[in-house]
Amino acid sequence: MARNNVRYLTPYQSARRLGGKGDVWLNANEFPLPVSFELSQKTFNRYPECQPTLVIKRYSDYAGLQPHQVLVSRGADEGIELVMNAFCEPGKDAILFCPPTYGMYSVSAETMGVEYRTVPAIKNWQLNLNAIEAQLNGVKVVYICRPNNPTGNLINQDDIRVLLEITVGKALLVVDEAYIEFCPEATLSGWLSNYPHLVILRTLSKAFALAGLRCGFTLANKPVIDLLMKVITPYPLAIPVADVASQALSAQGITLMRNHVAELNANRTWLLESLSQLRIVQHIFPSETNYILVRFTDSSGIFKTLWNQGIILRDQNKNPGLTGCLRISIGTRKECESLISALQALSVEGA
Repeated sequence: MARNNVRYLTPYQSARRLGGKGDVWLNANEFPLPVSFELSQKTFNRYPECQPTLVIKRYSDYAGLQPHQVLVSRGADEGIELVMNAFCEPGKDAILFCPPTYGMYSVSAETMGVEYRTVPAIKNWQLNLNAIEAQLNGVKVVYICRPNNPTGNLINQDDIRVLLEITVGKALLVVDEAYIEFCPEATLSGWLSNYPHLVILRTLSKAFALAGLRCGFTLANKPVIDLLMKVITPYPLAIPVADVASQALSAQGITLMRNHVAELNANRTWLLESLSQLRIVQHIFPSETNYILVRFTDSSGIFKTLWNQGIILRDQNKNPGLTGCLRISIGTRKECESLISALQALSVEGA
């Protein structure tokens, strides 16, 4: 018989689970074009390394850290679970996060039988530090997404520092930097030497254009990494995954990624300006990422109409504080133009 917490669990509604049929996919924050790789490893009869040496070395160099501060896993999603598994006792300990934010924090907690507490974000999607501090009793892990998904904003750096101070000796602070390549100057990786309880999550799924690879990283001090190594699966990365990841993290791969980021950031600027001219747009939230959160006059109708036209966005109406909002991933310039043309037609119809 299934565990009760699993029987009644609502799974994370990923873009692929939600489906849709179209040719303009702006719903999963992926890079819109494929990057080409050729496998250099041709034999697969042996098990892979648990932590592939070249991947760890190249990522630690990229992040400006030491190899013993880096752990690689099946996406940052596995990193979320590894921290919970290592530091939270089901039925006793809790985690805390601040909605609206990434949905996997709650799903992972429910799956593992760990209580989760929420402290809703306040104005401009910032932290309610007093409310967080009041809820910390029994909390072992605090998850902060920065830049935040789906709102696209950065949590104030000074507030993160205060949060690190109030969690000392109580909880780990896990900062999810899945989108940090779009604002690299905002990373907190340089803070690890000063805060033993800071953990940072990264991924190759977004700016590196490797969502299909499922490769993520946990950055932390050695005592935390050593504990995570106790609960990670024996062979988290298949040999082809490690092969492609190491190529993506080469000097050429990092240069290519940064060129792609510049391209998407330029498309984001164009899209922001174009959206601001539409009468069906009520509010555009500032973004430091490869997506934009937009409040529309009739978001449900717009979402459905675009869906039927093959332009797939992400509906955010069920998230707290996001009534009327759709999240738009930044695509190619052609995809952005197709979206704006469709929205302009809807704007005229609604005039």
